[in-house]
Amino acid sequence: MSPTAYRELVLKQMAGILAPIGPIRRALDFGSGDGWFAHQLTKAGLVGTAVGVEVLERRTIVRAPVLFDGARLPFADRAFDLTYAVDVLHHCPVPTDALDEVLRCTARYFLIKDHSYRNVLEWSALCGLDELGNRRFGVPCLHRYQRRWEWSHHLEARGFSLDRLIHPAECHTGVLGQLTNRLQFVALWRRIECN
Repeated sequence: MSPTAYRELVLKQMAGILAPIGPIRRALDFGSGDGWFAHQLTKAGLVGTAVGVEVLERRTIVRAPVLFDGARLPFADRAFDLTYAVDVLHHCPVPTDALDEVLRCTARYFLIKDHSYRNVLEWSALCGLDELGNRRFGVPCLHRYQRRWEWSHHLEARGFSLDRLIHPAECHTGVLGQLTNRLQFVALWRRIECN
């Protein structure tokens, strides 16, 4: 399956979750890569303005990101109605630290598309897929995937409530999908107290 086919399937999952709460005025794409998701969400009218943020700029981009140091995002607290991270947190040295920084900038909703594993076999499968999908772009693969649902507890402790969860998420088709979709999830979290 091509990278574009994978992205299209992920976008379909995201759009299904965002459509009932949209359109969203301002969104932050954390770890935006080449900016494809930000472009597609604005093009579909699900998001008014999408700002991408990255630690490195790719050679080929759809939408240029704001570059940052990987530690502190250059935005005010609760600056975005929606923040989202697509297959990004497991690339961060300490995913929960990155999560805290994203949540700091989140006024209402946080959408995450990532992975969850239960055993060493599933973790190994994610490592292989990650290497195949990211090394060519120079993206370091740190393999810091969520074990079971540990990030959920972190989000709850930061004042967020799970609004919707798609798991397994249909991100691959055919045999690959049968083997790995159970490792994929998309979740929408809502800030409990929106001021």
